Amino acid sequence: MRRRLISSTLAVVLVVIAVFGVSLVIVETRTISNSAQESVDSEALRLLSIVESRVAEREPVDTGALAEQMGPDRYALIRIPGSGPVEIGEQPSGSVIHSTVTGEQGESVSVEESRSTVTREVGRTLMIIGAVALLAVVAAVLLALRQANKLASPLTDLAETAERLGSGDPRPRHRRYGVPELDRVADVLDSSAERIARMLTAERRLAADASHQLRTPLTALSMRLEEISATDDPETVKEEASVALGQVERLTDVVERLLTNSRDPRTGSAVAFDLDEVVKQQIEEWRPAYRSAGRAIVCSGKQGMRAVGTPGAVAQVLAALIENSLMHGGGTVALRTRVTGNQAVIEVTDEGPGVPADLGARIFERTISGRNSTGIGLAVARDLAEADGGRLELLQQQPPVFALFLSREARRLKEGPREHERPIR
Repeated sequence: MRRRLISSTLAVVLVVIAVFGVSLVIVETRTISNSAQESVDSEALRLLSIVESRVAEREPVDTGALAEQMGPDRYALIRIPGSGPVEIGEQPSGSVIHSTVTGEQGESVSVEESRSTVTREVGRTLMIIGAVALLAVVAAVLLALRQANKLASPLTDLAETAERLGSGDPRPRHRRYGVPELDRVADVLDSSAERIARMLTAERRLAADASHQLRTPLTALSMRLEEISATDDPETVKEEASVALGQVERLTDVVERLLTNSRDPRTGSAVAFDLDEVVKQQIEEWRPAYRSAGRAIVCSGKQGMRAVGTPGAVAQVLAALIENSLMHGGGTVALRTRVTGNQAVIEVTDEGPGVPADLGARIFERTISGRNSTGIGLAVARDLAEADGGRLELLQQQPPVFALFLSREARRLKEGPREHERPIR
């Protein structure tokens, strides 16, 4: 591109120089020739006036005085009736510029000048024009180089940016070049880079969320399958298989929920559901894990509540809180349901050391963890809760109390006991 810009600019300059330079040479040559001819004519008239004045006063023609009136490179021939010709200077050879004038008494004066003087003057003019043309060419080349670099360098940068986008590096460069068209291309590339970065971030986030959220259901499912393989009791096999099928359905719901949130986090599928069923299902799923750890999980609080949300999402939020208590907490884990205003609340607490004081509300941020974990579970749980209009909060740090707030359905199925606690062994 640089070579094309330089070549095209140089070609334009050369054409302009050729057109105007040739015209200027022709005009200057004619001007110099006309000026030389006029000078010779003027010289002849001046000499004639001198000769006529001397003839009228009957004085001899003084060749010395006339020679002083002439230029050094000119030749004059004076003819006076009744006397011989008078020559002044040396007659030039070759092509000459000639002028002859005649007086009233028959006197004649012829002046000649070699045309080489005109040729020398034309040569000096051509040298000046050539020098100016050369300077114009050099200036044009320098300007073409500067313009070529100004246009080619941004294009090289834009090509590198496009190559980086294609290689998976979507960082925008935010470079502008002062050329509207190139800046427009840079704007489009930067916008594309930002969109690609967001898409890659969303895909990586989906992969991380999926791996984290599917780990717990798959672990629970494998434990059910181990119990099935370890027993010969048909009733136990049937019961465990039924629970495993339910876990598979919830696993499918988890995948669909993650995909829905990845497309639009605001999209929800909230319905009215029995909150007791979700809590009971989570306790049954986590019972083997807590039993293996030598710990207990209990449930208490208000029964018979119906909440508005997505059952699978609520189950995943509770699973994340229960797993968090299993991994980082201690002692008995308690799930307590209560009502506040028009909201149903599920609190999850344990007897462990709680959330470090330096974390606080940051515990819901991604990659934030006080126990060297991934820091994804609570962040995903909060996103799932907010997708259906609920919210997940840390009410107390020590001992830890997490609370899931959900909207209540106006009509309740039944009014259960005020408080009821069921230890799970």
